[in-house]
Parts: sequence; C-alpha cells; structure tokens
Amino acid sequence: MTASSAGRTATPARRGRLNPLTSLTAAAATAAITTAAGSWPLSLAVAAACVGLSVAGGRARLVLPAAAAVLVPLGLSLLWLHGLFFPEGRTVLAAWGPARITAEGLDFAGQRILLLAAVVLALLLFSFSVSVPDLVAALSARGVQGRFAFVLASTLTLLPAIAARARRIRQAQESRGLVVSRRLMSRLGAFRLQAVPLVLSLIEDAGTRAAALEARGLSNTGPRTSYREVADSSLQRAARTVVVLAALAAVVRRVFQAGTGG
Repeated sequence: MTASSAGRTATPARRGRLNPLTSLTAAAATAAITTAAGSWPLSLAVAAACVGLSVAGGRARLVLPAAAAVLVPLGLSLLWLHGLFFPEGRTVLAAWGPARITAEGLDFAGQRILLLAAVVLALLLFSFSVSVPDLVAALSARGVQGRFAFVLASTLTLLPAIAARARRIRQAQESRGLVVSRRLMSRLGAFRLQAVPLVLSLIEDAGTRAAALEARGLSNTGPRTSYREVADSSLQRAARTVVVLAALAAVVRRVFQAGTGG
C-alpha cells in the first residue's frame, strides 16, 4: 500500500523470487506469442508447461478447475460452430441437412481450443500465483497511478478472489445442512443458493474497498512513497525487455503474413 507522505521507512525488499512485473510480462508475452504463432504444437507445449508449473507450484487445484470452467463451454461452442458449420470443409464425415461434420472443421476447432487453452492457462497461472500487494507496489514504484495499478491488479486476480469467496460460501452453507447430490436439479438449486450471496457479497466488498482506498488517498496526485519494496534486478529488467521485444516481433510477423496472404 502506498502513502502520500515521504520519509517513512519501507519494509525490506524480498529476494529470491520473481518480480511480479516479470511474471506479468511473461504471461502476457506468452499469450501474445502463442496467439500470433497460431501453431498447435506450440499451443500444446505452452498448455503442458503451464499445467506442469501449476502442479510444481502447488496451484493445480486452483488453476485447473478455473481453466475447465472457462474452457469447457468455450470449447463446446467452438466444436459446435466449426465442427458443424465450417464453410471451407470438404471432407464430410456426417451430415444432417445444412449441418455437416467435416474433418477440416474439427481440425480448425481443435487448434483453436488448444490455442485458447494455452492462453487461459498462462493467464490463470499468473493470476493464482501473483501477490497483489507486490504487484501494486511494483507498478506504483514505476510511476503508474495508484488507482490504475490497483484496478489492474484486481482485474488480474478477480477470478481467484471469486473462487475463494464462492468456496467459503459453499462451506458455510454445507455447515448449515445444505446437501448437494449428483442430480442436475440439485446442483442447479445449490448454484442458485450460492450465486445470490456471492454476488451480493462482491458488491458490498467493492463498495467497502472503494471507500477504504479513497480514505487512504489512492487517487491523490503527487510524489508517493511505499511501505512495501519489491525486489528487482538488472537481469530481470533485461529479461522483460527481451520478452516484450519477442512478443512485438511475433505480432508484427503475424500482421505482415496476414497482409501478404501468407
């Protein structure tokens, strides 16, 4: 958390861990490069690497369910759209009136699902691993306005926060006698009972947090100091520069190929 007044002693910098800006740059660049490349082997490799890192870091039980919640409906919609109604499809596997399952459509949908999985897993791995206070402090130390830094950090970590809040609500309701069976109607009823307090608590939390941040002068202009220092190094700064340049090169190459019909 930052403070407007100067001359206060900051907490010691923590060594031996990545600066949150390095993690953010790596996640964003991975998503950009993977999307620009449009190569299913690269997408598969990135997705596998993200799963491996989440397992090694003890975040798999958080990252994988969240990724499944995002990817399953999107993947099914891609299979429905491109698998049945792919205009460039020539190898028809099955047909029902205007709907045709084609090999080309399934291949296109599969590649897009892999690409989406790689991007989602990379961003979720960062979201579930980053320290929000460290990220806000790192952004503020580089001149980013406090309000924007907090909004960016909150957006990146919104899904983990919602998942944690939903888990606490479910545990509280189960302790009061809520029983969820495997039947679909039971699960839908439990979802309704959990969704209402989840939304209301998030709205209340947003108002409380906004008032607290305003009272602490988050939107004030002028020089700011921080009680929290985040370790950084010349090696990490150089690595961030290289990664950003690589992402820009991949995007430019993709745009050039699209412009030339490649």
